[in-house]
Amino acid sequence: MLPGGASGAGRPGATRPANPLSLYLRRLLKPKQMDFEYTFWMMLQLVISPKTAYRHTAYHKQTKNFWARDDPAFILVMCSLIVMTSVAYCVAFSDTIWHALLTVFSVVTIDFFLLGCATATAGWLVSNHFLRKKSTHPHAVEQHVEWMYAFDVHCNSFFPLFISLFVLQLLLSPVMLWNSFVSTTLSILLYAGSLGYYHYMTFLGYSTLPFLEHTEVFLWPIGAIFFAVPFAVLANFNAARFTLSIYFG
Repeated sequence: MLPGGASGAGRPGATRPANPLSLYLRRLLKPKQMDFEYTFWMMLQLVISPKTAYRHTAYHKQTKNFWARDDPAFILVMCSLIVMTSVAYCVAFSDTIWHALLTVFSVVTIDFFLLGCATATAGWLVSNHFLRKKSTHPHAVEQHVEWMYAFDVHCNSFFPLFISLFVLQLLLSPVMLWNSFVSTTLSILLYAGSLGYYHYMTFLGYSTLPFLEHTEVFLWPIGAIFFAVPFAVLANFNAARFTLSIYFG
């Protein structure tokens, strides 16, 4: 059964904000208003049935008249999970407490937020400038992709990538860090699959919007990723070892 939304959401008589940002900030200061049950349900769907997760996004549009989430619970849970796994990496690979703190801070702020904001902004610009359907009806309401929805798409796409490149990589690191052909190939396939799935999830996010067309452009990076796989294998490029060397030397 689908978890219910936050109290008052979707009721005809409920007061609705003009945009999700005001409710976002209000709920950030009042944790009791955050719907963590729905957040965990959404995370599960993003792994086992992402199309179901995005079908519920359309329901959110019908009830609240905007596409973006108005609940910061997803980001808070995501940041908490990133911090916990980053600490686990630091226990395994870091030398000093200061280096561990710096690593955790950089993973949350740079890897998740700053790169996420850059990715969301790029998707927001491309979709609004090039992918919106041209309406033939003179009285049709012109629709645009909300930036906060573009960031939601990044967060949704990041969660499966987090499972593979944060959790699964940590568990497989004793094997993937070996200096062998099998380890290198396993590492490359893990990264290629994770990054490819990130772009597939991004495609699903934008293709959900009925006023966009040609959203398959978000699938183009997948071709480039898998085109590079055989060259990375021939070059003996261990993606896991390279990534961990950036953070832990």
